[in-house]
Amino acid sequence: MTENMTSVGGGSRPDAGLSALKGRTGAEAPAETRGKTTIADGVVAKIAGMAAREVPGIFSLGAGMARAFGAMRERVPGGGSGAVTRGVKVEVGERQAAVDLDVVVEYGVSIVDVAGGVRTNVISAVERMTGLEVVEVNIAVDDVHLPDEEDEAEPDQGRVR
Repeated sequence: MTENMTSVGGGSRPDAGLSALKGRTGAEAPAETRGKTTIADGVVAKIAGMAAREVPGIFSLGAGMARAFGAMRERVPGGGSGAVTRGVKVEVGERQAAVDLDVVVEYGVSIVDVAGGVRTNVISAVERMTGLEVVEVNIAVDDVHLPDEEDEAEPDQGRVR
């Protein structure tokens, strides 16, 4: 009887970030355990970024400079592909993942409640979609978006029409 390996992650070493979820293979083994599945770190980062943005009270993700460069990159045709993972860093091990998030919250919300909601949503989404155990979700609140601040996504109005 042989063993099955499911690989998750990536890294600089050939075996870095690879999950060795072992199962049986052969005619008597269930079909879902036969073969190898690889999940890249970027996939986990996208899942975590989308899950964090779904939580009410989150204005955006990313620290100040990352948001500024991201806003400029999004205005360039074909340059906005990193918006989902802006402010998200993940570390993927054999069976576990850790997530670090830089967030901007809306003024007036309870930061503790929003952070709890983000943790719950990110852990649920990553574990459900990847099968990895999320061991921690670290959240750094970098800014508070005030109601009277101009939305950064709005294009600048020209003087001439």
